[in-house]
Amino acid sequence: MTDVNKMWATRPREYVGVRGPDAEDYLQRMLSNDVAALAAGEACEALLLTAKARVIAPLSVLRRAADDFLLLTETGLADRVVEELVRFRFAAKAEIAREEHASVVLLGADPPSGVLAVPTADYGPHGAELLDADPPADATELSPDELEVRRIRAATPRWGAEVDERVLPAEAGLVERAVSLTKGCYPGQEPIARLHYRGHANRGLRVLALDGLDVPPPRDTEIRHGEKVVGRVTSAARDDGRVVALAYVRVEVPEDAVLDVGGAAARPLD
Repeated sequence: MTDVNKMWATRPREYVGVRGPDAEDYLQRMLSNDVAALAAGEACEALLLTAKARVIAPLSVLRRAADDFLLLTETGLADRVVEELVRFRFAAKAEIAREEHASVVLLGADPPSGVLAVPTADYGPHGAELLDADPPADATELSPDELEVRRIRAATPRWGAEVDERVLPAEAGLVERAVSLTKGCYPGQEPIARLHYRGHANRGLRVLALDGLDVPPPRDTEIRHGEKVVGRVTSAARDDGRVVALAYVRVEVPEDAVLDVGGAAARPLD
């Protein structure tokens, strides 16, 4: 019998392996999170950033062994990750290369015993990304559209939608998820720390329910509060007869404000 609370979906991914005696030290100097604190089998989110703290690639970092790490990133980004890490490697003894794997997202259940898995909150609570493993036979498969709705509802930023070279990590809520504010230096650390301790992001992500729309609005559709443009839509999808959206909205706009998106009223998702 299929467990209706246990769901799975294929997750498009690309992978980069970093291994060698200097792998830990090198990644600790290059990535935004404290990868040195990971024990074998543990994982964390991290960012590969420019010196100005623009996102090159969002990552999940899995420590497979003391000197062996697997970086999971979005489709189309692995070659850029390899290029950046090789460019700054210099004398570090670390092999950096693409790898081939397959990811399945499992929701509503613990990973099967013996399966390599990375915890994920990208689609809501109680999720894991299984590597090179089949989903449980009693789990219900989610379509890509259903998985996208769950990502939007979880306010998870995605590369090419909420995240690109224009966006600061703090605007996308990535500092809380993927940045250590106490570790040593890495590219982009100074701008991130300066904004965190001395200022604030001018905009942030919000999940909105759009009234009266049958078709999701396209990316970058303007959001208005009264006569003023206060943001833009980044992702939208149909969810049980209504449209839900993920959007950047200026922080001075009240959280409970009713906004206008293409003539439709937009309210905080309940």
